[in-house]
Amino acid sequence: MNRALAGELLETLARLGHDGVGITRDSYGKGETAALRFLAQAAQCRGLRTALDAAGNLMIDLPGHAGGPAVWIGSHLDSVPQGGNFDGAAGIVAGLLCLVRLHDEGIVPPRPVRVVALRGEESAWYGRAHIGSRALFGALDAHDLACRRRDDGSSLADGLVAAGADLARIRTGAPLVDPQAIAAYLELHIEQGPVMVARNLPTAVVTAIRGNIRHGQVICRGEAGHSGAVPRWLRRDAVFATAELITRLDAQWRALLDQGADLVVTTGIVATPPEEHAMSRIPGKVRFSFEIRSQSQDTLAAFYQVAQAEAEAVGHSRGVAFDFGPRANAAPARMDDGLVRQLLALSGRHGLPAETLPSGAGHDAAVFAQAGIPSAMIFVRNANGSHNPREALDLDDLMAGTRLLYAAVTSCRA
Repeated sequence: MNRALAGELLETLARLGHDGVGITRDSYGKGETAALRFLAQAAQCRGLRTALDAAGNLMIDLPGHAGGPAVWIGSHLDSVPQGGNFDGAAGIVAGLLCLVRLHDEGIVPPRPVRVVALRGEESAWYGRAHIGSRALFGALDAHDLACRRRDDGSSLADGLVAAGADLARIRTGAPLVDPQAIAAYLELHIEQGPVMVARNLPTAVVTAIRGNIRHGQVICRGEAGHSGAVPRWLRRDAVFATAELITRLDAQWRALLDQGADLVVTTGIVATPPEEHAMSRIPGKVRFSFEIRSQSQDTLAAFYQVAQAEAEAVGHSRGVAFDFGPRANAAPARMDDGLVRQLLALSGRHGLPAETLPSGAGHDAAVFAQAGIPSAMIFVRNANGSHNPREALDLDDLMAGTRLLYAAVTSCRA
């Protein structure tokens, strides 16, 4: 594989996306579009064909692309604000390296191979994830298209139009691609947690992608009061109530883990209204987020019921009310057993660890799997976590993952 080309592509993407702190490639915005145009040009310069689909996703094919179901290699172009350079982009670069090698060496794989650079995977910009991949399967609705961008308030529909997407076609809800035309979907991605670094694994094979239930805003409403004048038994303190609810949920989480369940629980936002801040004020309102993730839909449903029951109990005992607001769901997705076994076997043949991991983060691969397309993922080691400027993918690890990806596409007969 062309290591020098990988470094060149990633360095240019970093330069194009640098915002002074980290990398910002905004979904259906200038940053993502600049990256797309660069990769399209890089592919064309190496003899590959490029085209945009009706959702603005970039398709890259070998010249003389044969008919019949193709193996798709994909990942996303966008990043969170002030994120890292490798989340998403590493997978597109790996796919492009595979196509370049096939083209340069004149190799005809068992199935046609296509690389797809997907747009709008991150939920950070419009509050909706996997926009480009969901559009492929006709899964964007009017509520999605009306979502507002976090910075300028423009709608997702506006962003799609600006990116050259066919909004009228998307509004029909019709798929933009025939699922029968996709033999398999493969995605290389950095691991976004610390497991592979801790276990010294350059690559791993993903078994499943956790689904989630999310509330971007839960409001606890109590009653404000003077900190020195209201005794505990008459208080309706929203902060103490919220803290008790979170503590109860942590205990329930721990109990489920002890029973062998797969579950992660997060409250990433906790805030009282800044305009009401005072040391001598009992807070009457708290806003917080609530998210649970699991490989099991049953576990998600059961824990969500627990959360509702605990909120009701805390509300009754402390004289507050919890309003959970709009809810967003993403179903768990299992990776294809046959492809997982194939990737593990190929890992052993190429001197790589035959290790598996679940993905705690969401990926476009879940959308393809839920559309009935055999899907699989390769993780590559990445230090310092993800969604931050300190993402640290070693080029040797990327090349190891790319060799595994190449071995898969040149042997895949799914």
